[in-house]
Amino acid sequence: QVQLVESGGGLVQAGGSLRLSCAASGSIFSINAMGWYRQAPGKQRELVATISSDGRTNYADSVKGRFTISRDNAKNTVYLQMNSLEPGDTAVYYCNRGRTGSTTPYSPSDYWGQGTQVTVSS
Repeated sequence: QVQLVESGGGLVQAGGSLRLSCAASGSIFSINAMGWYRQAPGKQRELVATISSDGRTNYADSVKGRFTISRDNAKNTVYLQMNSLEPGDTAVYYCNRGRTGSTTPYSPSDYWGQGTQVTVSS
């Protein structure tokens, strides 16, 4: 059974940085694309960043240049480095395993982590 466990969220001031981690188990990690989503109160869940099985990355326009997604297949972990954080980045962040190795387009599976809260104060 696939399990995804996020960590690294917290409270940070605007302009600060956080690194989220998502540890995966229960499947062959390296063959699937991975994605980070976020959901703010009263808003729909939105795709933030994706990384393909061969390391190609894509970002939402709102985070481009500030966030970096990466993966370590030896550790079955995907990361989201978030810099220059803004109050608008406040949300619960979720990782997701893609249905395939591609991110064009990214096809989310039903496997989600429990989420980690990121709060950015002004």
